[in-house]
Amino acid sequence: MRKFRKKPVVIEAEQWFKIGDVKAAGIIPWTVNCDNICLKCGKPLKHHGLCPTLEGNHIVCPGDWIIKGVAGEFYPCKPDIFEETYEEWTG
Repeated sequence: MRKFRKKPVVIEAEQWFKIGDVKAAGIIPWTVNCDNICLKCGKPLKHHGLCPTLEGNHIVCPGDWIIKGVAGEFYPCKPDIFEETYEEWTG
């Protein structure tokens, strides 16, 4: 199998905690009003959102990063993955 390296691209991202954060991404409230717990983050689902992406809606947990892609699309990224993949750019 061939190997590839991700091109160095500067991205825009904001951390999401509640509806109203990262307005440009168009995150909508989680529509199920229940106290069920998210299996990914352990917080009640009623505190989550849905992020429209090119692949459909993705669940957004409080603390996830919302990344603006190279084509202007948005998608969520878990904090641990974001920390391993990106570093702040001050250029």
